Amino acid sequence: MSDLRAIPKIELHLHMEGAAPPAFARTLAARKGRSIDALIDPRTGRYAWSDFSSFLAAYDAVAALFDTPQDNRDLAEAVLRECAAHGVIYAEIFISPDHAGADPVAWAEYLAAICEGAAAAEAACGIVARFIPLCVRGLGPEAAMRAARLAVAAEDPRIVGFGMAGDERMFDPADFAPAFALAREAGLKLTAHAGEFGGADSVRRALDALGLDRVDHGVRAVEDPDLVARLAREGVPLAVCPGSNVALGVVPDWAAHPIDALRRAGVRVTVSTDDPPFFDTDMTREHEMLSRHFGYGPDDHLALARAALDAAFCAPDLKRRLGARLAAA
Repeated sequence: MSDLRAIPKIELHLHMEGAAPPAFARTLAARKGRSIDALIDPRTGRYAWSDFSSFLAAYDAVAALFDTPQDNRDLAEAVLRECAAHGVIYAEIFISPDHAGADPVAWAEYLAAICEGAAAAEAACGIVARFIPLCVRGLGPEAAMRAARLAVAAEDPRIVGFGMAGDERMFDPADFAPAFALAREAGLKLTAHAGEFGGADSVRRALDALGLDRVDHGVRAVEDPDLVARLAREGVPLAVCPGSNVALGVVPDWAAHPIDALRRAGVRVTVSTDDPPFFDTDMTREHEMLSRHFGYGPDDHLALARAALDAAFCAPDLKRRLGARLAAA
């Protein structure tokens, strides 16, 4: 495992609040006179939940702790330091304008705070971060447009994309096309969660309606050979989170996960952690399980990192610098 920890990695699918280290969150809660002990498994130190509803409740309870700019600054630094401890040299992190109440002033304060935390982590650990504001599908197209406007108006170089998360069964991807068009016109790259709890058609409709540069999850595409062929032919990257898929029951276990089948079919797959302390995972464990179940060796792990760098939304000069760090490995 120590060798896998040292391999440089690129993380493309990570939710800021969902990556909050439990010990950090517990300390913050105590400082605020609250307790989240009921949310933490004393045996593992990870967040505890039993089904999807309780996962969402636990996630919301943790996210609610971060209600000041200083909280969010410290959270960003803590999350990135934890990533760096597992060999991550670059991370694209999902953030939500709705976390700031969709208020422009609160959003600006939030963004300034997390950028300060990212700068501190980069200075301390060498990890580089960029951010992808998300709209939440269940809040509807109008809220998505508000989120897109805030993302675009920020004009912050650390914001490199725009995305969508949430229940794939709510609304149609085409309903969100105006928000995605606004972000695209401003030069932001586009991604969306699809093909997780929604089937292969969820991926196809998101691609067709939103003009995505990347798909988050996307693993249910394996159910449709024509879609798999399209993804390979068009070079659409998938930001896959195997540990998350296993924890949430998208697939029954690691051995059944389609990541290797998709990769062998020529799809550009990458590996990320989603909400790691909720799913008892981290980037070291993700790669360890790929080795255990699919026989991946050092060349495979580095190839996944290179694929992720190719799929990253950051500027070309940063890609070159990160590529040099991968080459040195």
